[in-house]
Amino acid sequence: MTDTPPEIDRIMRDKIMERSGEERFIRGAQMFDAACEMAKASLPRGLSEAQRRRQLFKRIYGEELDVR
Repeated sequence: MTDTPPEIDRIMRDKIMERSGEERFIRGAQMFDAACEMAKASLPRGLSEAQRRRQLFKRIYGEELDVR
């Protein structure tokens, strides 16, 4: 579902594309880091580091980490 008018979408895309590739990459990495922090904050307390990493992976990527 989107409730953003197409004109606003175009303006936002134009603003983003005005930045260099490096700036867009850094911004994307920062947004991913922020999403990871929010996901970490929602995990149950008391998990081991390995359990936290597995659950974070599942929360971010939507599937179990295949450890062979």
